[in-house]
Amino acid sequence: MLEADFVIIGSGSAGSAMAYRLSEDGKHSVIVIEFGGSDVGPLIQMPSALSIPLNMSLYDWGFACEPEPHLGGRVLATPRGKVIGGSSSINGMVYVRGHARDFDHWAEQGATGWGFADVLPYFKRMEDSNGGENGWRGHGGPLSVQRGSGTNPLYGAFVEAGRQAGFELTDDYNGAKQEGFGPMEQTIRGGRRWSAASAYLRPALRRKNVSLVKGFARRVIIENQRATGVEIETRKRIQVIKARREVIVAASSINSPKILMLSGIGPAEHLREYGIPVVANRPGVGRNLQDHMELYIQQESTQPITLNSVLNPFSKAMIGAQWLFFKSGLGATNHFEAAAFVRSRAGVDYPDIQYHFIPAAVRYDGKAAAKAHGFQAHVGPMRSKSRGSVKLRSPDPKSKPVIRFNYMSHPDDWTEFRHCIRLTREIFGQSAFDLYRGEELSPGSHVQSDEDLDAFIRDHAESAYHPCGTCKMGRTDDPMSVVDPECRVIGVEGLRVADSSIFPRVTNGNLNAPSIMTGEKAADHILGRTPLAPSNQEPWINPRWQVSDR
Repeated sequence: MLEADFVIIGSGSAGSAMAYRLSEDGKHSVIVIEFGGSDVGPLIQMPSALSIPLNMSLYDWGFACEPEPHLGGRVLATPRGKVIGGSSSINGMVYVRGHARDFDHWAEQGATGWGFADVLPYFKRMEDSNGGENGWRGHGGPLSVQRGSGTNPLYGAFVEAGRQAGFELTDDYNGAKQEGFGPMEQTIRGGRRWSAASAYLRPALRRKNVSLVKGFARRVIIENQRATGVEIETRKRIQVIKARREVIVAASSINSPKILMLSGIGPAEHLREYGIPVVANRPGVGRNLQDHMELYIQQESTQPITLNSVLNPFSKAMIGAQWLFFKSGLGATNHFEAAAFVRSRAGVDYPDIQYHFIPAAVRYDGKAAAKAHGFQAHVGPMRSKSRGSVKLRSPDPKSKPVIRFNYMSHPDDWTEFRHCIRLTREIFGQSAFDLYRGEELSPGSHVQSDEDLDAFIRDHAESAYHPCGTCKMGRTDDPMSVVDPECRVIGVEGLRVADSSIFPRVTNGNLNAPSIMTGEKAADHILGRTPLAPSNQEPWINPRWQVSDR
């Protein structure tokens, strides 16, 4: 009989952090259930190979959304990690905490105790920051965070162009001041991907009180409104892993609501439709699905200094060899080494547009490189008002869920995206790029009118792979809340959810950092510890926010 004090479903960003913290004092036993296999291969460990695992059924659950009505019926991939380390093992390794106001908004929406002052100490506890702002960053934590070498002159040109366009500069967007142009941070250590598995799970598994069970989580076992274990399928057999104290679901914003619904927790009508006995009628399970979308704005480079020169088989082999033997060179970076967070207009008090800049013209999934030398900005709005859902397709746990993002369903999305394109053109048009700027490759300089821009957005907007929000944290009297501010599932004892699914609203930027922070903070709630003392540090807000976008 497999049993432990705490049973965690999922070894991803939050799950690994919880396994590490819950087992740290040696008083409690922890079992982590993970369906995916090892993350040891070079395709995961080599940072520049980041686009490859995203497309591999070995490492990815292979989810896709339903045809999106506002994107001409396109079906977009929704990668989620099916491997040790979860999505932190297949993501872009970009490290963004989120803006202070994001977390204050969480607290205002009912996630009491999750304001910026409350979460900042957990960000510091988890970090081992190399190069961040003094007093704002953590040192000696499990998660290594670094900056790229920034040797390609195009990175500097991008930051200087932002300054020339009148925007702020920031040397550390994870410090006091997110707003502005500056270096981007990476979860890379010693030339390798530094995932939640490397940072948290492996050190935890070296302890006698932590074990990893390979299996497919089918549902949570609930007896008399209390979670007592997890039913898994392993080696074609179904068995139960018992939890003496609690079950914690940390299976992603797609799989966590699915597992809750299969366990009888969710919208009662939807569960009855599939003959699932209702344990707790929580209409918010699977609702409130959010994501970031982005476009690639690509510019031809007149100088042969871009990564397009090394996309041939010989160069790739040389880069691979240098990485394999020395963990250095172009293989040791994700190539996202310059960034920006800016505000779209006067009256917006904190950034609502994010830029990733890369000295190449190539799709994120690696499938299509431009014929010429080029560079590109990934740009998108941060706070879309569109909301989607995750629902069951059938009562069979093996069935993939029905994912509907409803991308671009709010009219503001179109206004914001058109602004993103025009703003990027303005930045690429600054004198900092005069030495390098050729023709606009995408969308192309002929695409100017609102109608033409909308057509380009409809055909080319992509997910930035930041799904969240499907098990919203909030007040217990809010019918759409799924968990309370201590991550406890409302209406069921001994059951929590802690991962990006509990975010009330998507944060500014990439989601790995806030997901790990969620696991760190949830562990203290689970252990009944007093949370870390709130910070009194004040984040920078642009004094001109009411009158200007810059």
